[in-house]
Amino acid sequence: MHYVVIESHRSEYPRPIRFAKGTLLNIGPRYEGEPGWQDWYLCTCTGQEPGWVPAQLIEWLSMCQGRALDHYSAHELDADPGQLVQMVRPLNGWVWCRRHGNDEYGWLPAQKLQPLT
Repeated sequence: MHYVVIESHRSEYPRPIRFAKGTLLNIGPRYEGEPGWQDWYLCTCTGQEPGWVPAQLIEWLSMCQGRALDHYSAHELDADPGQLVQMVRPLNGWVWCRRHGNDEYGWLPAQKLQPLT
């Protein structure tokens, strides 16, 4: 499905966490804040700064440790109104999408997107 950006978005994370399937994760607190953005956990792994990871990608090994169920990047797209993106995967109030024009992939908040009809 294709969307148009209806509100600007700027990432607050210049070095987003990235890891491969099977990476061991240290799991921190669950995100508390914006309604609809449930099930994100602040995680760390070797060589990475902390970043938000969706619960669906974590195999829980203990209260504070897990393993990545898939490859992952917390990269967020910087976007402006009118830009077009294609949804790849929606998760927990965010959409992993591909930007039209340069094929850059990243996360955008779902409430900043409007489906094209």
